[in-house]
Amino acid sequence: MPRVPSVSPATGHPTPPYFIHTTDAQFVDNAGRSLLLRGVNLSGSTKAPTGRQSQTLDGFWESGEEGSESFVGRPLNIDDGSADVHLARLKGWGFNMLRYVVTWEALEHQGPGQYDYEFMDYTVRVLRKCKEYGFWIYMDPHQDIWSRFSGGSGAPYWTLPACGIDPRNFTATQAAIVHCEYPNPAEADPSKLPAMIWSTNYGRLASQTLFTLFFAGRDFAPKCIIDGVNIQDYLQSHYIDAMGELADRIRDAGDLVDECVIGWDSLNEPYEGFCGYPDLNEYPSEQTSTLKKGTFPTPAQSLRLGMGQKQTVDNWKFGAFGPKRDGTVTIDPQGYRMWADPVSEPDGVHPTWGWRRDPAWTLGTCIWALHGVWDVESGYVIAPDYFKAFPSDMDRDVEFLEDYWRPHWQAFGARMRKAQPEAILFVAPPVFAPPPPISEQDLKGRCCYSTHYYDGLTLVTRHWNWFNADALGILRGKYKSPVQAVKFGERAIRKSLQEQLGVLKDDCKILGSYPTIIGEIGIPYDMDGKKAYGYTDGGKYRGDYAGQQKALDASLNATDGPNALSYTIWTYCPDSSHMWGDGWNLEDLSLWSPDDLRLKDEYQMPFAESSSAGLLKKASTFAGGNASRASTLTLSTMQPLDGRSEDKPRVIDSLDPWENAYDFLTDGARAVKAFCRPYPRAIVGVPADIQFDINKAVFKFSVRVRPEDLPRAEALLPPKPSSSSSGTSSTLVPEPEQLATEIYVPLVHYASDKVVSHFAREQSPDDETCLPDSRSSTPVVIAPGSRRPSISDLSASWKSGPKALGTPLALSVEVSEGRWVLDGQMLKWWYPVPSAAEGERTYTITISRDGGAIKAQSPKRTCSLWKMLTSCCRLM
Repeated sequence: MPRVPSVSPATGHPTPPYFIHTTDAQFVDNAGRSLLLRGVNLSGSTKAPTGRQSQTLDGFWESGEEGSESFVGRPLNIDDGSADVHLARLKGWGFNMLRYVVTWEALEHQGPGQYDYEFMDYTVRVLRKCKEYGFWIYMDPHQDIWSRFSGGSGAPYWTLPACGIDPRNFTATQAAIVHCEYPNPAEADPSKLPAMIWSTNYGRLASQTLFTLFFAGRDFAPKCIIDGVNIQDYLQSHYIDAMGELADRIRDAGDLVDECVIGWDSLNEPYEGFCGYPDLNEYPSEQTSTLKKGTFPTPAQSLRLGMGQKQTVDNWKFGAFGPKRDGTVTIDPQGYRMWADPVSEPDGVHPTWGWRRDPAWTLGTCIWALHGVWDVESGYVIAPDYFKAFPSDMDRDVEFLEDYWRPHWQAFGARMRKAQPEAILFVAPPVFAPPPPISEQDLKGRCCYSTHYYDGLTLVTRHWNWFNADALGILRGKYKSPVQAVKFGERAIRKSLQEQLGVLKDDCKILGSYPTIIGEIGIPYDMDGKKAYGYTDGGKYRGDYAGQQKALDASLNATDGPNALSYTIWTYCPDSSHMWGDGWNLEDLSLWSPDDLRLKDEYQMPFAESSSAGLLKKASTFAGGNASRASTLTLSTMQPLDGRSEDKPRVIDSLDPWENAYDFLTDGARAVKAFCRPYPRAIVGVPADIQFDINKAVFKFSVRVRPEDLPRAEALLPPKPSSSSSGTSSTLVPEPEQLATEIYVPLVHYASDKVVSHFAREQSPDDETCLPDSRSSTPVVIAPGSRRPSISDLSASWKSGPKALGTPLALSVEVSEGRWVLDGQMLKWWYPVPSAAEGERTYTITISRDGGAIKAQSPKRTCSLWKMLTSCCRLM
C-alpha cells in the first residue's frame, strides 16, 4: 500500500488517527493497512414509519395526506435497551460496517420545507449508540419505486400531488401496485402479494413519470412549473435540502462525522423513468430494473390507463426458466384517472401544502398529453420517440447517466460535502449500470463505488436451484444467446457469481483507483413456501435453512476469492416476522427474526405487530457512557433492567436469556453459518485471495506484501499532549505496538467442543474441564488501548459464574511465515514486510477447526435446554 498521505486530499487538513483513506482500490486506515468493511443494512424496516408496515391499509392514505407519520424509533429502539442487544449481536457476528437506511419521507413528511427535527435528533442518538459498538457507517438515502404511496419507499406523500398525481387511483389504473391494496381496495388481501411483483412498478406509469420529472423535467416537461420553478428543480432541491439538513444535524452532534459516519451513499437504485425510451409503443429492452411478472402494459398502454381508458395487456409469469408470456388481461379503470382533479387546487394553490401551480400546467389530464406526446381522445401516440433524444436537439440521443444522473449526483455530493468536507462519497448508479466518468474535482480523492448484486433467480423464484444464469453477462451483451449464459451445478453457479462481482469491481476503474463496496447483497428466507417456518409438510422442516445457507454462501463467496470485496448485506430487521417478512412488500431477507428465537414466553424481542418503537418505555441502564474511548466494550457491561413485572413477557434488554456467546449468536439467526464468516478486517499489504469452505470450516487467506506496505503504528495514536506550562509534569505516552493483520474468526464456526456441548447439554453442567485460556504460536504482549470499542472477545460476558467455559475457540492454524495470537474472535498475524531489495512477497494463513466443522444440533436437544431455563418453551 503506498504510504497514505498525512493530509486529506479533500481538505488539506492533517488526517486524524481514525481517518479512512480511499486509495489503491482499497479502504485504508491511517497507518496504511488495507481494510475490508463488511456488515449489514440497518434496516429494511426503516422504509416504513414506526408501526406502519406496508401491509396496513387502515389510515394509510389519510396519514400521508396529513403528513402525520413519524419514523422515530427506526431503525432501533434506543430507549428500552433492545438496541444494545441487537448491536451486540451484529458486532459479535464480526460486522464492522453499517449502511444506515434513511428515507426522504422520514425527514420531510409534514410538508415542503417542514423538517422532522425530532427524528433527526433520534437518528443522532442511534448513530452514537452504533459508534459505542465500534461500527463505521455510511448513510443511505433510500428509495424504491419513488415512495411508499407508489408501492415502494422514499419520498413523502406530498411529492405526488406536487407532480399533479392522485395516488389513490394507482390501483385502479395499475399505475402502481400498492401492497396494502392488493389486489384491490375492496378485497384487499396483502398476504397474497406475489414475490417481487413490487419491482414491476418500475415499468408502470407512476414510477416512469415521477423519475422522469425528478431527473429530466426541465427537458421533457417544461410546462410543469410549481412555485416558479420547474418540477425537476422543485423535487431535487427539496430532496437535497432535506438530506443536507440531516447531514448538518449529524455534523453538529460533534462526535460522529468521519470517526463513525464516514460518508454518504447516493440515491438508492435510481431509475431513468422514460429517459432514453426509443419507442413508447414497445416494451423497453434496455431497462435493468423491470421484472416481467403479472400484468405488463407497454408505456403507451400505461398512458391510456392513466387517463381511465380500458386496455388489454400482456400477462407474464416467472418460472424456473425466467419470465414467460401467459396470455392477456383486460384492465378497466372504470374512468378513474391517475391525474389529480383540478378541484383539488382552487385557484392553482394547494390548500394543504401551499404551492402555486403555473396556469399552463392543467390538472386532470396527463402531463405527457400536455406536452404533445399523445392524444387523449384517440389514444394515438403522436411522438413515440419523444424521450429518445433531447427536445432541443433531436440529433443527440439521451444518455441518462451522463446527462441526468451525474449532474444530480454532483449537486447532492456538493451539499453533503458542505456539511462533512471529508465525507467519502459513494457512487451508486442504476443497478448493473457502470458509472459514468466523474471529475476528480468532485471526487477529491474520497470516493467509493457502491453497487448492488442479488442472485435474481433465487430472489424471484424463492428457491435455490441447481442451475442459474449469468444475468450481468446477458445485460452487458456478453452472449449471443441467453442460453449460453445458463450455468448448471453448484460449482458452476458459484464460479459465475464470483465472476459477475469481478466485473462489477472492474467498473470502478472508470472512476479511478477507488474501493468498491457491494451495498446490497442477500437472499430471501421464505423459500419454498416458507418451508423453514414450518408452513409446509406438517412443520417437518421448521428451522431447516439448508437451502438458504447454500444460496447465501454462494453469494457471499462471490465477494471473496480474488475479489476481496467489502459489502453490506440486505438486511437486519429487528421486527422481522414469518408472516410479513421485513414488513415491506413481503420481502423477507432479514438475517435474524424474533420468530426464530428459541425462547418466546418469558422474554421477547419487539415483534412486527407491535414494532420496536412501540416499546419506547424505559431509559436504557446499559453501562458505557463514553465507551467509545475505552479499549474494549464487552457484553459484560450490559445490565438487566430492574423492577420488571414477572407476570408478562419482558423485552430482551440484556444477555440473561442465553447460556453463552455461541447460544446468543445463533439464536434467531437464519443461515448464520453463511453470513457469519471469517475474513481479514485489517491487512498489512493487499488481499490476494480469500477462500472459505463453509462445510469444512477451513479458511485460507493470501496476502501480497510490498516494501511500501510497512504500516505506521504511530499514525493510529492520538496526538501527543503538550507539556504543562510549568514544565514540572508530563504525560507518559505508550509506544505503539507493531501492527498486525487482523482476521475475524467467528465463534459460530470455530467454537470449542466445550462451548458447543454445554450449549447442547451434551456434557454435564458441573463438568469442570476447561481449555487453556489462550492459544498462540508466539507469546505476544498486546498494548492496551484501541481507537474503537470492540466486543470481539464476546465470551467475556460469560466468564464468571456457572456459565464459565474457558477459551471459546478451537483452532488449528498454519502460516507460511510469521507468528499469530488469538484475542477473542480476532486473530492477529505478524509477518515480515520485505525490503526494497526483496520486492513483493505473498504469505498465506490457513485456519481450521480442531475436530472438524461443528455439526448442527438437533431440535430436540435445543428444546430441552430451554425447558430447563423456562417453564414454557416453543420449539422453533
